Amino acid sequence: MSELHVVTGAFGYSGRRIAQRLLDAGHQVRTLTNSPDRPNPFGGRIDARPFDFDNPVRLVESLRGAAVLYNTYWVRFSTAGFSQTAAVDNTLALFLAAKEAGVQRVVHVSITNPSEDSPLEYFRGKARLERALAESGLSYAILRPAVLFGGEDILVNNMAWTLRKFPLVPVFGNGQYRLRPIHVEDLAELAVAQGRVRDDAVLNAVGPEVFTYRGLLESLGQIIGKRRPVLGVPPRLGYMGAKIIGALMGDVMLTWQEVQGLMAGLLDVDSPPTGTTRLTEWARENAARLGVRYASELARRRDRATGY
Repeated sequence: MSELHVVTGAFGYSGRRIAQRLLDAGHQVRTLTNSPDRPNPFGGRIDARPFDFDNPVRLVESLRGAAVLYNTYWVRFSTAGFSQTAAVDNTLALFLAAKEAGVQRVVHVSITNPSEDSPLEYFRGKARLERALAESGLSYAILRPAVLFGGEDILVNNMAWTLRKFPLVPVFGNGQYRLRPIHVEDLAELAVAQGRVRDDAVLNAVGPEVFTYRGLLESLGQIIGKRRPVLGVPPRLGYMGAKIIGALMGDVMLTWQEVQGLMAGLLDVDSPPTGTTRLTEWARENAARLGVRYASELARRRDRATGY
């Protein structure tokens, strides 16, 4: 039976994959977006509306009649024009509007190892939102991915770009901290599957391969034909290098909070995989294009008229 499903950011990265699966299943799809002028990859089959976080009445109307809300909305870091504090407030407003609009289910994308006691704003904010959703009375599924790859990803692509551009690659400390990447299509499949049920769930969204950060760089270098020495450096020194590269590219390549979260093991969980795509196999299939161009987070945030 065709239902109305609402996806935040359906013209973006993970939201686009979720929306495509919903359309393929025969559902009506609406998106809430900050990028109404971005090219619509669905040929007009999706109704696009603004987020309207500052207008609760309109936000409720945009959600009314929806069976499921899939929330991918977030900001990776705070900078001029957007902040994680604002993202938390906006998401809380979104949950309240979903409740008032009678949405039956919310599938919310979070992060591995969130904690309201975390010194890191990203993980602290995600934990606050998880609690708010759990206490809202809405049926919910919370998905906790660590690192996404595939398509227009940023982190893995820029790791490969670094391998292509520099004769050696630094890692923060010993580089032995682990991460569990999941393919963006696997995340979308998991999200849509959770939209079909109504039992509350919290799921780690992780792939079948576990890497150390150093090991991931070494694997990518081998796959794209750019083996480089991987050099352990003091974390602050490595961060300063990333900051300089980011500035030269007009971007924020990596934040200090991301370095801290990575080194603290927050992108690793001890749970069975929920995705099936192996990063190494995907990288081999895409070796010719992986890392050829730098992927800029800020460019995507600031240019709301160009497709990914």
